[in-house]
Amino acid sequence: MIVRPTVEAYAEAHSTGEPPELAELAEETRSLCEVPQMMVGPLEGRFLALLVRMLRPRTVLEIGTFTGYSALSMAAELPPEGRLVTCEVDPAHAEIARRHFAASAYADRIELRLGPALEQLKNLEGPFDLVFIDADKAGYADYYDAVLPRLAGQGLIAVDNVLQFGGVANPLDQKADTVALRAFNEKVRDDPRVEQVMLTVREGITLIRRNDRHGIR
Repeated sequence: MIVRPTVEAYAEAHSTGEPPELAELAEETRSLCEVPQMMVGPLEGRFLALLVRMLRPRTVLEIGTFTGYSALSMAAELPPEGRLVTCEVDPAHAEIARRHFAASAYADRIELRLGPALEQLKNLEGPFDLVFIDADKAGYADYYDAVLPRLAGQGLIAVDNVLQFGGVANPLDQKADTVALRAFNEKVRDDPRVEQVMLTVREGITLIRRNDRHGIR
């Protein structure tokens, strides 16, 4: 992480605790998945849940389900009429997510779509009140371009991992994911249609909204 482990642990200990159903999902993810750190975890999960509680979105789109931790975190705070669509390309990850969605109290609020997100987006018109992007880093620019025109007027896009362990700030780091995220961050920064803030939560989260002075084309 980009924050010292002791500080990360302190922040987690002083945030609202992890619900039991998410703790069970986290344990299964750690036991079954090769890269369990792809899971957002309790601190970022609570952050996403709080965003949903504040925004009260009717429609949430998630690109990159993994095993479902972030989707369940957000679904728990949706208003009764709210719906969340989440896209996952890996069948094994999707199977874990589906089981935990079905066992939760929020099963009727979540729709999991299996397959490449850009293909799924062709059948999703929006508008979306909240979009969470947490998938393959090389695809971030394409996902952004696909969802921005479908973002609701007061909608919000949250993009995960934008600091890539701090590598984006190190010009010597030329790993593929770092290069992709560096380019994505510059793309958003230079886009006059939006305004954004980059936060140092875990690996970095950028929050993006429409710039009211510019239209979305």
